Amino acid sequence: MEDNTLLLKKYTNRRLYETEKSIYVTLDYVTDIIRHGRKIKVIDAKTGEDVTAAILTQIVFEEARKKKYLLPTPLLYLIIQYGENVLTDFFEKYLEQTIKNYLLLHDMADDQFKKWLEYGESYSKMNPQAMAGLSTFKPLFDLFAATAKKNQQKDDKS
Repeated sequence: MEDNTLLLKKYTNRRLYETEKSIYVTLDYVTDIIRHGRKIKVIDAKTGEDVTAAILTQIVFEEARKKKYLLPTPLLYLIIQYGENVLTDFFEKYLEQTIKNYLLLHDMADDQFKKWLEYGESYSKMNPQAMAGLSTFKPLFDLFAATAKKNQQKDDKS
């Protein structure tokens, strides 16, 4: 088990017990832990079986219930219809990697956009003559400069 993994015990009354703090916890508590980047491992207190996947699935379904749906209805029909045969491989091999790639590309795009903002702001300070020909775009540049200043102020406060 990883050092950062929190061990939980699941009792027959469906209660979850956090072993570090010696307290019973809710699914919302566990969800918050996971959102803060911590992994969990859930062991059935009676059998010793690892039931982590079942608890994680329960969390996903609770989140879906709160938001009225998680997956589109046609996809849910496919999951039920083909279940283990087709979709298990998809979920195990591709879906996780697809989500990881999406998050990586999202972060890269955010970083690139920040660099463009910084470049535009520093370029306009370094070369005012070059900016003179772009005066029609000044309101757009000002918008980006204001956004960059707001982000800098937020970073300074943190």
